[in-house]
Amino acid sequence: MNRVEQCILVWSGGMSVVTFLLFGYDKFRSSKPGRRVPEFHLLLVATLGGWLGGLAGMLIFQHKTAKASFKLKYAIAFFVWAGLAWMAIGQR
Repeated sequence: MNRVEQCILVWSGGMSVVTFLLFGYDKFRSSKPGRRVPEFHLLLVATLGGWLGGLAGMLIFQHKTAKASFKLKYAIAFFVWAGLAWMAIGQR
């Protein structure tokens, strides 16, 4: 594994933890009055490498799983991240 691949792996792991925590926080806030995490931010952190953590958050917290439009956007976020990672690795 070269240095770029290691950086991508570490970055993805860190962003996945952040994304997982954001999904948990948004689920917690959904039952309370006040501000929540905007869908745009959830999708942004997923696109920036936290896709796997967000998926785990969706499944564990049962959050955003009923919204078909969000699931479609989330799938697109995965493909954007996969494309960016593929380009960074060098298309091996």
